[in-house]
Amino acid sequence: MAGKHLMSRRLFVTGATLAASWRPVMAVESLPKMLVTRDPNCGCCSNWVAHVKAAGFAVEVVEIPDLAPLKARLGVPDALASCHTAEIGGYVVEGHVPAEAIRRLLLERPQAAGLAVPGMPLGSPGMEVAGQQPEAYEVMIFSPGRQNVFARYRGLQQI
Repeated sequence: MAGKHLMSRRLFVTGATLAASWRPVMAVESLPKMLVTRDPNCGCCSNWVAHVKAAGFAVEVVEIPDLAPLKARLGVPDALASCHTAEIGGYVVEGHVPAEAIRRLLLERPQAAGLAVPGMPLGSPGMEVAGQQPEAYEVMIFSPGRQNVFARYRGLQQI
């Protein structure tokens, strides 16, 4: 009888631990393919692609020397422009957006054009520099005529 109660307690503790640490995560199979368009001469773009691939995204990369027409067609505001542009699940992802923020976007499906990390903040995915502290930066959600903060990060850590 004592063994039966011990097993029940173990199952309870295991279940409670799993429940406490549970977060909704999209299965790799359910993630749409990401198309990344980048300048062939940009090294940080390759680092960002490696970041999203490591997070489970299937990625196709297209290299073109001038991304301005693509950004204009997709509605990326000049103030939010960065070095590479991705398309996934009907959204635009501009710059060094953390994979976690992209997953949240795809899970919540807000009415928006996409996400952007303007510029190239030190410590954002693909912009890590050994020995340097990451900067705090904002992930912006945008639509025509609208830009709001979607999340704040320092490196890969949401703050």
